[in-house]
Amino acid sequence: METKILNALKWSGLGFLEPLIKLIQGKEKDKNIRLVLRQIVVPVLSVFIFLGVCNFGASYLYNKERDIKIEKTRSVQGDAAAAQMAECIDSSDLSCKPNSLPSPADVKQGAISLWNDHKMISEKKSAFKEKTAAINKQRKEQGLKAITYTGRPSFVDQIITSLKTVFAGFLLAAFFAIPVGIVLGLSETLRSSINWIIQILKPVSPVVWLLLVSMVVKTVMANSDSDKAFIISFISVGFCSMWATLVNTTMGVSSVNPDYINVSKVLRLSVFSNIFKVILPASIPMIFTGLRITLSVAWMVLIAIELLAQSPGLGSFVWEEFQNGANDSNAKIIVAMFVIGFIGFMLDRVMMFIQKLISFEAK
Repeated sequence: METKILNALKWSGLGFLEPLIKLIQGKEKDKNIRLVLRQIVVPVLSVFIFLGVCNFGASYLYNKERDIKIEKTRSVQGDAAAAQMAECIDSSDLSCKPNSLPSPADVKQGAISLWNDHKMISEKKSAFKEKTAAINKQRKEQGLKAITYTGRPSFVDQIITSLKTVFAGFLLAAFFAIPVGIVLGLSETLRSSINWIIQILKPVSPVVWLLLVSMVVKTVMANSDSDKAFIISFISVGFCSMWATLVNTTMGVSSVNPDYINVSKVLRLSVFSNIFKVILPASIPMIFTGLRITLSVAWMVLIAIELLAQSPGLGSFVWEEFQNGANDSNAKIIVAMFVIGFIGFMLDRVMMFIQKLISFEAK
């Protein structure tokens, strides 16, 4: 039972808790105390140190911005106005609060505000759905499109939109890069003849890919009612991120142990049997390394692409908050930054878990 628990922790990325479990059980106390200090206590302390540094930096910038604002008021309107401005700032009135780097407390408040906003919008959606249920039923019977809610999306809705976009782009990248990588890996002639295209296109900026994809999609789907912003976004994400998978798949296939290939020849395996029973299993570690990089790059470039494509995801949220310039906008942007980072981390963990599940080397 204990072994199963420890293995489950390792597979889920929580292996750092193993010394704590063993310490609770009274095993190797001195060794596990050192490991708990190093793997758990020190990281937790680093979190508090990070929050302290952030709070100090936010306080310093706030006070500096406060002094600049008061001095500017004094130089333009005089001492009396400057005193009123100082009093207004110190009273925590949002109308005159300096718009600087938010403190951890401000970020927490921003997160609460976003969650409350999500609940309010969800209630509006539910009310709208109930209100239009009968009408939409009639429209469906008539073969017409249902009336949908067109109000402002919440922060959670935008996260979901971004996840849909990145997964669609990731699947597109994998669908294209893995088969092409296998073909290139099997043929040295093709690999040497096409390599120049890969090396030229690989470093192309996401902005350029977005423009190229927009030209094609807007022309091809000129008369379509489909969500062009979503289609442009996920195709651009796919083209930006597929190169790591393409290169790693090519390298993985081309570097398969020659003994495996010789055995497949002796057994007279067909081309497809050779690929699926010999080459792919031997190439899985390299392919998954490419897929992990592809997913990370896809999530990273997604924000810029959504911003430019006007897709209602996290990229659009960050830009709108920046343009908004409200007193809590900076805090909400920091919340979005941590959400983006956390989701990116979790996506990488998921890819590692899947790799362990299907890789024969891990079994």
